[in-house]
Amino acid sequence: MTSRAVTPRVLEAPARAGKGVGVFPSATAMVWTGEGHAHEAVAVPGVRLSPGDVLVEIELATVCGSDVHTVLGHRSAPTPLILGHEQVGRVIALGQGGAKTTDGHRVSLGERIVWSVSVPCGRCVRCRRGLGQKCVNLQRYGHERMRRGWELSGGFATHAHVLAGTPMVAVPDDVPATVLAPASCATATVAAAIEAAAEITVLDGAVVVVTGAGMLGLTATAMATEAGAHVVVTDPVDERRETAFEFGAEAVADPRVAPDAPGGLATAITRAGGRGVACTVGLDMSGSPAAVRTLLSTVDVGGVIVLVRSLTSGADVPLDPDVLVRRLLTVRGVHDYAPRHLEQAARFLVEARSRYPFAEQVTRILPLADVDEALALAASGVGPRVAVSPRM
Repeated sequence: MTSRAVTPRVLEAPARAGKGVGVFPSATAMVWTGEGHAHEAVAVPGVRLSPGDVLVEIELATVCGSDVHTVLGHRSAPTPLILGHEQVGRVIALGQGGAKTTDGHRVSLGERIVWSVSVPCGRCVRCRRGLGQKCVNLQRYGHERMRRGWELSGGFATHAHVLAGTPMVAVPDDVPATVLAPASCATATVAAAIEAAAEITVLDGAVVVVTGAGMLGLTATAMATEAGAHVVVTDPVDERRETAFEFGAEAVADPRVAPDAPGGLATAITRAGGRGVACTVGLDMSGSPAAVRTLLSTVDVGGVIVLVRSLTSGADVPLDPDVLVRRLLTVRGVHDYAPRHLEQAARFLVEARSRYPFAEQVTRILPLADVDEALALAASGVGPRVAVSPRM
């Protein structure tokens, strides 16, 4: 494969504030200017680090489904924009006073870290309620318009400017980047979903149905299995269902066939030890309205349904209050996560990497300059994750 040469155009120097840090050769960001346009390489020769900021050299960034949705025009985004919010890298510069990880560890130069997709202010009413991921003044990596003073705001770049207040977690040097990069989105989000379910019912011994076997679904399968659950995975793609077994699924189902037929959901639940055709927990990782309707009709009395992927706008998913009341059902929504979930995600990946094939789920790694090709491959469904590397 031949890489497209990177020919950056240079931005003006940052405003005179904070600690100036030059990068040589210049940091390069792949900038998206709107639907139908190819990414442009932009050189950022220096940044200004405010107190508590961190400059990170990115090792690897994976393509998330939301990146694909953005470039396809399925979700609005301000431009110009540096996409990417799943990455791992090493600290190469610190703002005045340095920075700390979520557990209070002082970050050092050369340390390998992952960081949250969100930057909460820590002061607003939502932050004070413990909902920093929904901060009134929230900033999000890979989602904000490229601007003066925060040019390196996304993962599809050689470097990232990590702002003060961003939850960060140190990670070991011996864990592959392909394992760690998804921690800041897919893995941490699943950690939040597992916690949301566990707050309602005990997972140990429970039958859990996971709808969708992409990166989120496979991660949820492994995490629920580690919690002692009997996991059933449903997905219309044969290959994905087979992969689910490698992540701990006890049974799989094809949503295209009748529930009580061979390969159907009811049959799979029975195989996993469910009571009749019911499960205790439903985790939707697909975003499919049909999957949510299935969970609403499948989860047993006193059970919980956790919705992680947002539904298609305008999707018709009837929610009968009588069913919720009589069956004592709980329906919870999870979007992003708290700092503790990033800690849990990193710890889980480090400890479980030998038990589950997370590294193999990054099926292609392309040079950073070929980010458009990486996005196209991700959109085509080539594996749970495609990645870009500044080092290629």
